[in-house]
Amino acid sequence: MWQIHFYEGRRGKNPVLDFINSSSPRGRAKVNNVFRLLEELGTNLGMPHARRIDGRLWELRPGDDRLFYCLSMERKFVVRHGFRKQSKTPKRKLPPPSAG
Repeated sequence: MWQIHFYEGRRGKNPVLDFINSSSPRGRAKVNNVFRLLEELGTNLGMPHARRIDGRLWELRPGDDRLFYCLSMERKFVVRHGFRKQSKTPKRKLPPPSAG
């Protein structure tokens, strides 16, 4: 099994969990399902659920939500950012690939 961790800011805030918790019940169910798949399959999880962006930076794709995560160390991911997709993902929404 792979581990999933969430980025935590300096003040102890967790923007990813805040984003997920603000979603609809259906949206949260989709996110939980894709997290379950990520825990089971890790880097073998592919489209339509996940795709590699660049280097260690990956994108989870539950419905219209996008969650960006990094491969932190062996069998551990850190989810860093989430947003609701409205059109093609603008480059300014992407966290830097070296983040992790």
